[in-house]
Amino acid sequence: RGARFDAVFLEETFGDRSELSEGHLGLPEFGAMVDDLRGVGAVTENTDVVAVHLGHHNPPIDDLRKRLQQLNARPGRDGEVVHVGEDAPLVPHRTLVLGGVRSGKSRHAEELLAAYPSVTYVATGGTREGDAEWAERVALHRERRPDSWSTIETSDVAKVLRDADEPLLVDCLGTWLTARLDLHDVWNTGNSAAVDADIEDLLEAWRQARVPVVAVSNEVGSGVVPASASGRLFRDMLGRLNARVAEASESAILVVAGIPISLKSN
Repeated sequence: RGARFDAVFLEETFGDRSELSEGHLGLPEFGAMVDDLRGVGAVTENTDVVAVHLGHHNPPIDDLRKRLQQLNARPGRDGEVVHVGEDAPLVPHRTLVLGGVRSGKSRHAEELLAAYPSVTYVATGGTREGDAEWAERVALHRERRPDSWSTIETSDVAKVLRDADEPLLVDCLGTWLTARLDLHDVWNTGNSAAVDADIEDLLEAWRQARVPVVAVSNEVGSGVVPASASGRLFRDMLGRLNARVAEASESAILVVAGIPISLKSN
């Protein structure tokens, strides 16, 4: 009673097949146990409740994550390191997550911040009228995020970084760069000076961020050489931007086929 644990690791083995064992918890029993722990003050609103020992009778991970969110809990990740205590950071202060298309980079970035009760998701892609496929992508991203997260759609990421008072997830630097290139008409003029200034402003705000921040970006160094001059310009600028953000970060992660690989950890 009254323990107010920083973290609770509670097994949740059998999902909706609780009848398979009297010795392990399914989702209903897991929820009841968490409620009991809350009732005696062992679990509070600040406790990181992590479901572990996840068996094959659980629903698919996206469904499991949503159901655990309803209990203010989350699934544990293989190889995860959890820091506890009032002064312990849940994630490094600045983290860059890189990956190719559909590599799982956005999902991994969301998981890095899953333990925080409130996060601001900074969507830099904007809206695209009449593009049903883009709208579907956006809807899938929103459905995956906890209800307690808020969303800002903007390409003025530097201002958001400076004003932030809760953890941020910026997704992604590639669409941010595209928006700045559009804004300054670089595709037609070829003059990237204004975008270069935007990049310096972004990096300064990134270094000065007072809250944990995670940025997602596309790894463009392994692809084919673009056929157009504008494609080569974008690839080169994003590659340099990624390198500079990584340099200014405590952690950099490359996600390949859904598997996160640590590139840098301070």
